[in-house]
Amino acid sequence: MNRRLFSLAATALVALGASTASLAADELRVMVHSSFALPKALRADFEQQAGVKLALIKGGDAGEMLNKLILTRANPVADVVFGIDNTLEAKARAAGVLEGPLAPVDYGFVTINFDKTAIAKSGLALPATLQDLTLPAYKGALVVPNPATSSTGYAFLLATIAGLGEEPAFKWWGQMRANGLKVAKGWSEAYYTDFTRGGGTHALVVSYATSPAAEVFYAKEKRTQSPTGSLNLKGGVFKQVEGVALLKGGAQRAAAQKFVAFMRSEPVQQALQTEMWMYPAQASTPRAPVLLQHAVEPAHFESLPAQAMADHGAQWVARWTQVVLK
Repeated sequence: MNRRLFSLAATALVALGASTASLAADELRVMVHSSFALPKALRADFEQQAGVKLALIKGGDAGEMLNKLILTRANPVADVVFGIDNTLEAKARAAGVLEGPLAPVDYGFVTINFDKTAIAKSGLALPATLQDLTLPAYKGALVVPNPATSSTGYAFLLATIAGLGEEPAFKWWGQMRANGLKVAKGWSEAYYTDFTRGGGTHALVVSYATSPAAEVFYAKEKRTQSPTGSLNLKGGVFKQVEGVALLKGGAQRAAAQKFVAFMRSEPVQQALQTEMWMYPAQASTPRAPVLLQHAVEPAHFESLPAQAMADHGAQWVARWTQVVLK
């Protein structure tokens, strides 16, 4: 659930190149985002069936990962990539790093989560609209990941633009700044440090529709109810779709194609639900019980055309930074 950073450090790129320089000929190099997780047994099964060893290269956040792929496209550091999502696909295709379209693997919903205990203690009613959050009663209640450094935050920014309209969205962000909005670098900082569930002071956090289910799954004691919930407000929910694709200029083409099929196979589609806390892209895949009980998919969500995100995304982030941080 730690959802990707956009920033790129040159030292990390140097280290990446060094780590991949000595890969053996029978290795399949797979670039993945920092939240990638699958059971070792599944990975071992793939290696046996494909006749290769998996060399997983953690590229950081999806945006950081894509930047690395763009900067190394003349000499690819991987053969296949998993974790580029629909907010970044057009940028990846325009940069010429992908060989073909992304094959959908999973999807999730960025939304606002609330701490049930903290809300109850405050005596506040849950907000019914994003505009409610600009009222004095909710001053300082919300923490968001920075869209310039977090794809979770970026997706939430896109949701506000798609749901409210560009000008009303940035007006809302300005009002939120005046009402004590907390901005964290990334999802981990927002959820585990600033959110009241992690000991912070903010009862609302931008996270995922699956986060309440994860709270139940990882609880030390058995829970029948999640301590958190999702608000799913208009203009506050964005659907992210993650995919897998071969990289131009990569090696191990046959094995890379097998990896694409592997990520869409039923065992992986089942496992990713409680490993990466995303919903399976294959509709026929049985849903994990904890998701069925504690992570109902939002009935409504926002989306934007891929080209609009590619054409205006950087401008929107720059404007957000000016409105909220400067």
